[in-house]
Amino acid sequence: MLRFLPIVLLVVAAVVYAHLMARRTALELDRRSAELIDPDLRRVFGRLAEALDLPRIRVHLYDVPMINGLASPDGRVFITRGFYDRFRAGQVTGEELASVVAHELGHVALGHARRRMIDFSGQNAVRMGLAMVLGRVLPGLGVWLAQAIMHLVAAGLSRRDEYEADAYATALLMKAGIGTGPQKSLFRKLGLMAGRGAAQAPAWLLTHPRTEERIAAIEANERRWLKGRPDAPA
Repeated sequence: MLRFLPIVLLVVAAVVYAHLMARRTALELDRRSAELIDPDLRRVFGRLAEALDLPRIRVHLYDVPMINGLASPDGRVFITRGFYDRFRAGQVTGEELASVVAHELGHVALGHARRRMIDFSGQNAVRMGLAMVLGRVLPGLGVWLAQAIMHLVAAGLSRRDEYEADAYATALLMKAGIGTGPQKSLFRKLGLMAGRGAAQAPAWLLTHPRTEERIAAIEANERRWLKGRPDAPA
């Protein structure tokens, strides 16, 4: 029984660390965000709400300069200040921001935000266990190799989640009458904003799929939607 104690301690440590990180993230979001109130966006966000049979969709503005959208484990959806500033400058349309919100709603509806915390705990435990084992076999390289292996695993899981959230967003945007045009045009814009570095990295190292692959998947989802006209996800 005692020989399993190190493994148990690793799992407990990983779970505690994941909860501490989640708590820290929640406090950061609370401190630096407020509900996004914009009359120009209320109409387009209202179309998403109507498609989901909701009175409204509450979107929060996260006051950081990066361009991003995110969903928290408690179900809140955020747009960053950097993204919103691009909208106010006319570089991003309201419909394109709505596609971001639809994507983040997909993460919430599909349980990705909560599951990532569980995955993070398990991955940390495995990473520490691998580092211990490989560190004995390959001194000096074991820790690095364990981190590299778990990075590949985490990147693959993240790409899967992104494709699933994209599919949810496509169905919702189609049902809302917005269509997939803004979803695809935004990905092209984001690719240009990100520069050439991300495009040159191997796909299996990226936490998000390549732009052209995401757009191809969206178009395939759109064809399936038009063929079967399923209801948008609730």
